Amino acid sequence: MAEVLQGLVDKLTIPGLPGWVALVLLVAIAVSVLAFLAMPFSVFGVKSRLEAVEAELADLRTEIRALIRQPGSALPPRAAVDDDWVAPPPRGGYRAPEVEPRLTPPVPPPAARPARAARSEPRLDWPGTKGG
Repeated sequence: MAEVLQGLVDKLTIPGLPGWVALVLLVAIAVSVLAFLAMPFSVFGVKSRLEAVEAELADLRTEIRALIRQPGSALPPRAAVDDDWVAPPPRGGYRAPEVEPRLTPPVPPPAARPARAARSEPRLDWPGTKGG
C-alpha cells in the first residue's frame, strides 16, 4: 500500500516543487472524488423526505376540507362585542405633572454590615523581631 501511494506521489510531483505538494494534490483529488460519489445518495435522501412531507401536507389539506364541509360542526356565530374598544384620550388633554429637580443628592442607604473600627496594620513590636 505504501509503495502504491509513493508511486502516485511520484507521478504527481511537479519538478521544482517539494514532494508534499503532490501529496496535498492527491488528498484534494480524493476528497473531490468522494464528494461526487456521495452526492447522488444525499440528493435521493432529500427527495424521499420531501415526498413524505408533501404526502402528509396533502392528507392535512383533505382533512381540513372534510371538516369545513360538515354542516353540523360549524360554531354558532357570536354576537359582536362593542365593549372591548375604548376611545383614545384627546391629544394634549392630559399632561404629566412636572417634577422639580432635586437640589440635594439622595441619602445613601445604610451599610449592609457595620464597618470595621480601625485599620489592620502590622505590629512593629512583634515578639521575636529585633526592633531598631
